[in-house]
Amino acid sequence: MKNDEKTKDEIIIGRNPIVEAINSDRSINRIMVAKGQRSGAVSEILHKAKKKGIPVSEVDQKKLDFMTGGAVHQGVIAVAAAAEYSSVEDILDLAEKRGDEPFIILLDGIEDPHNLGAIVRSAECAGAHGVIIKKRGAAGLSFTAFKAAAGALEYLPVARVNNISDTIEELKKKNIWVYGADMNGTDYRECDFSGGVALVIGSEGKGISRLVREKCDTIVSLPLKGRINSLNASVAAGILMYRIADGR
Repeated sequence: MKNDEKTKDEIIIGRNPIVEAINSDRSINRIMVAKGQRSGAVSEILHKAKKKGIPVSEVDQKKLDFMTGGAVHQGVIAVAAAAEYSSVEDILDLAEKRGDEPFIILLDGIEDPHNLGAIVRSAECAGAHGVIIKKRGAAGLSFTAFKAAAGALEYLPVARVNNISDTIEELKKKNIWVYGADMNGTDYRECDFSGGVALVIGSEGKGISRLVREKCDTIVSLPLKGRINSLNASVAAGILMYRIADGR
């Protein structure tokens, strides 16, 4: 986390406030605990976090000191989400409420919060019904993502899931066709994006994971005219989202 961002994400400091935040079902991106802190109240926090599916990472004590500006953190902090998460059902309900076939964006490991916010912004502008992200190993709704979304999070639901592959299976059961954006696929201009659509965008460095790629119904690609072999994830997502919107 950059120094100028350390006070932007809402940090919950201290064991009791963190327990209360978890008990109240507050949206928490992750909990960070100092190495060696596993007993007493911290153990209770970790147990509650596991039950709620909140990611936990073990870090050096100095990192917590830095993130809290030297405040007494008791060896554990929680990073609260800048916006509330929705559920996959909320996204599907929104499509039904609008009388639309579902149009959903799935992000398989986007790590840069700026990219996450930009994708959410483009998704809302393109008429998507929601974005689904991973709970672990991916950017969450931090202040940085919230700012990059430029207000879109007020209108577009974002859900977090444990497993993108399992979520794809559930969407396919609802007659939603899943398109993965990756290399060596069908030219996106040749695809029929009518009906229910879920678009999968991979991580900035590795793209779509092998298992997720195998779960997709179709792999779509953007033709590249220059010497660089890939586009920024949020740029690629924006192009594909508007192509999908045109075909609806």
